[in-house]
Amino acid sequence: MVLTCAIFGGLIVYSLGFWTGMLAIATGGLCLMLYVGSLSVLAGRTGKNFALSAAETFGTRAAAVPSGFLATIVIGWFAFQTGMAGSILHGSLGWNERLTTLVAGLAFVAVTLLGIRALSVIGMIAAPFYVVLGLVAVFLAAGDSDASPTAYQGGGGALSFGAAVTLVIASFIDSGTMTADFTRWSRNGREGFLAAASAFPVSQVIALVIGGLIVALGGAADPATDGGDFLGLLIGHGGLLVPLAVVFVFVNLGSVCAHCLYNGAVGWSQLTRGRMRRLTLVLGALGVVLAVAGIWSYFEQWLNLLGVIVPPIGAVVILDQLVLPRFGLGSRGAVRAVRWPPFAGWLAGAVAALLTHAFAPWLSDAVVGFAIAALVVTLASVIDSRKDKEIPA
Repeated sequence: MVLTCAIFGGLIVYSLGFWTGMLAIATGGLCLMLYVGSLSVLAGRTGKNFALSAAETFGTRAAAVPSGFLATIVIGWFAFQTGMAGSILHGSLGWNERLTTLVAGLAFVAVTLLGIRALSVIGMIAAPFYVVLGLVAVFLAAGDSDASPTAYQGGGGALSFGAAVTLVIASFIDSGTMTADFTRWSRNGREGFLAAASAFPVSQVIALVIGGLIVALGGAADPATDGGDFLGLLIGHGGLLVPLAVVFVFVNLGSVCAHCLYNGAVGWSQLTRGRMRRLTLVLGALGVVLAVAGIWSYFEQWLNLLGVIVPPIGAVVILDQLVLPRFGLGSRGAVRAVRWPPFAGWLAGAVAALLTHAFAPWLSDAVVGFAIAALVVTLASVIDSRKDKEIPA
C-alpha cells in the first residue's frame, strides 16, 4: 500500500470514470496476482531467490543480464520514490525539496541496513497507517461533496483502458518480478502464492481504490496531474492531521524504498559476490544522488519503460520452470551457460509491448508483452528440444 498507488488510482478514475476505472484496476490487479503469484509458487518450492531462478532459465552466465537489469531498475524505483517524498512535502508544506529528499533518502538507506526484520516491521506499520489515513481522507472528501462517487464520469484524461491496466501492472512489476527474494522464505509454493495474493490484488487494489474515491468525490486538488494524492487534503484540515501526514510520507514511501533497495542489494551481491551491507550503502548513495538531482520529473517515461521491458522477463521464467516442464520442455534443472529460448521470448515480448505502446495505445503494453513472450519462448523451446534430439549421442 503505497501513496503512489493513490496517485495512480486517481489518474485512472479521472481518465475512465468510476466504474470503468474500477474494472481497469481489478484487471491489472488480477494480472499481477497471476504473475507474482506464479513466481512466488516457484520460489516457495525451490527456496531460490530471483538471481538463482534466472540462472536456471537464462543460463548460469547469461542470467547476469536480466538479474543485473532488474537489480538496477529497482534502484531507479528507490530514487523515484525518494524524490517523490521531497516533491510531495514541498508541494504540501513548502519544505525545501532537495534537503527533504536528501534526509528521506538517508533515512531509507538506514532502515535497509537494519535488515529483513526491519523491513517487515516498517511494512506492518505502513499498511494499516495507509488504510487509516486513506479512509480519513475519503471521509473528509465525502463531507465536502454532495455527489455519489459511483456517478463520476471522469474528467477526460489521456489514459485508455489498456494504458490504465498497464499503469496498475507497472506500479509493482519490478519488485514483483524479483518477489522470490522475499517469498523464498515461504515453507512451500502454496504459502508463497498466498503471500503474493495478499499484496496483489488485495492490498494494492485497496490502495488504488482509495485514490480513485478521492478523485470521484472531488477531494483531489489536481487530479489530472497528481491523481488521488490525498496528502494535501489531510494537511488542509490542519490540527493533528498535519504531523500525521508528514510521518505517513516517511513511513509509507520508506517502506517501498527500503524493499527496493534490499532487492537491488540482493541482486548485485549475487552477481558480484559482494557484501550486502556494502552494496546497500553504494546503491543507496547512487539512488539518493539521483533523487536529489530531480529524477522524479521523468516518472512517466520510467513507467513506460517498466511496462514494456520488465513483464516478459517474469513471463519466460514462469513458462520455463512451471509450465513447459509438464510437456518435457524448458530448462528442467539442466545447467547451461546460455539458454537462447528465454532471451528470444524476452526480446519478442519487449518489442511487441513497445510496438503496442506506439501504435495501439488502447491495448495494454504489459499484457501484450506477457502473451508474446510466453508464445515465443514456447516455440523456441520446442525448436531447441528438437535440435537436442537430433544431436547424436
